[in-house]
This record gives sequence, structure tokens and C-alpha cells, in this order.
Amino acid sequence: MLCTINIVPLGINNVNSMEQVWISALGLCGASLIGSVIGMSFKNLSHKWNDIVMGYCAGIMLAASVLGLILPAAEGAGTSGWWMVAIGVIAGAMFLNVLDLITPHLHMLTGIEPEKHAHNSHLNKVLLFVLAIALHKLPEGIAAGVGFNDTETGAAWSVTIGIALQNIPEGMVIISPLLLAGVSRIRTLIISLAIGLLEIVGVWIGYGMGAISEILLPIMLAFAGGAMLYVVSDEMIPETHAHGYQKWATYALLLGFMTLMFIDLFLE
Repeated sequence: MLCTINIVPLGINNVNSMEQVWISALGLCGASLIGSVIGMSFKNLSHKWNDIVMGYCAGIMLAASVLGLILPAAEGAGTSGWWMVAIGVIAGAMFLNVLDLITPHLHMLTGIEPEKHAHNSHLNKVLLFVLAIALHKLPEGIAAGVGFNDTETGAAWSVTIGIALQNIPEGMVIISPLLLAGVSRIRTLIISLAIGLLEIVGVWIGYGMGAISEILLPIMLAFAGGAMLYVVSDEMIPETHAHGYQKWATYALLLGFMTLMFIDLFLE
């Protein structure tokens, strides 16, 4: 089954768990920053390509949440522990929903005068989108980190690889609308760095949460999976369907899902 995949980078078995967590955390942050640097060259990325790239990211996240988190959680819990998985998925979605409501906007990071900002509806929309991306970086990191408490870290590396793959195009997508809205390149890179650092924090939170109790590991995996599913459904898919290119975005989502699925199969 896909949920028993053992993806372990070359030589990683010789590295202790703490070092593996650091490799995962820095790798996820680095992938996001690489995407941001690449995005500097595509300031005028069209809505069509923006939606295609975001759809591809959504597909990878969908595969990572289901194949790398929820299915391993269900396998670990067994038939008698199905309720733990159900509670974890719902709790993860509700957590991100509440976080979405209480988290302030990123207005102060833009460097744009309040007067101009107040009359710039495009910037407000862009910031809401960037906030949505930032919000899911924490549960993404948690999703990667929690799996490193298992004796078999293959699932954790599968999730890490999947998230890193989608972090590069996602970093590109963040850059373009910020630059078009008038945010300076330096400010944009600072915002990208801050978003990447959230993932490092998330990895260590996830690792710490999973280390508390092996009994709670399935519910923690399901929690992270539910949070990622929430982001895909509530933020990413609606954004890719808002500009008339929903068919392109849908096929990109399918391609993203199959990308991670086949990576899992070929590296099994």
C-alpha cells in the first residue's frame, strides 16, 4: 500500500533523528526561498500561469496529506482506532479555520503608506492570499516533523519531499502578486523568508508533539493531514478557480497529485 512507503534519502539512515528533523526543516525553508528567488524573474506572471502553478501545488499537497499522513495514521491506529483519525482530521481543519479568523493581516510588512493601502483593494486581496499561504506553512511543517517520531521515517520523508516539491512553485506564486501590488523586492524577500521560517518552527512543533506519546502519533498525523486538506479546499482551489482558468488548474492539480504518487511508487 502507498501508506507503507519507505522513502529515505541516500545515507539518511546513518543520521540520528534530531539531525533528520533539522535537514527536513532547513530543506523545506530552502525550497520556499529558492522558489521566491526564481519568482523575481517572473514579475508579470499571468493569472493563467499563476492558477496552473497553484493548482499543481494543490495537487501535491492533496497527495501528501492523504498518502503521507492520513493513510499512515489510519494504519497506525488500526480498525479499533478509526475515531482517532476522524477526530484528528476534523481538529486539524478546525484549528486552521480558527487561526484564519484570528490572525492579523500582514499590512505592516508591505512598507506601503496606510493612505495608499486603504484605497488599494488589489493589495488587500493579495495580502489575504499571502496570509493564507503563510497560515498553512505551520501545519505543513508539523506534518513533516511529526512523522520523525516513528521508527520508520519513510512516511516522514515522503511528506517532506512532497512539501518541498510544491514549495518551489508556491514560492514563485507568492512573489509575483506582491511585486505587482507595489511591494519592494527587499520587503518581498523578507516576507518570503518569514514564511519559510514558519515551516522550520512547524517541523519542530510537530516533532515535539509526536514525541510526547506514541499513542497520540496517529491523531497527530491525522491532525496535520486535516489542516493541509483544509488549505487545499478552502484557499488554494478557490483561488485557482477565480480567474476563468479552472480547467487548466484542475488538470494541473491532477498532475501534481500524480507527481507525488509516482515518486512514492518509484522510490518504494
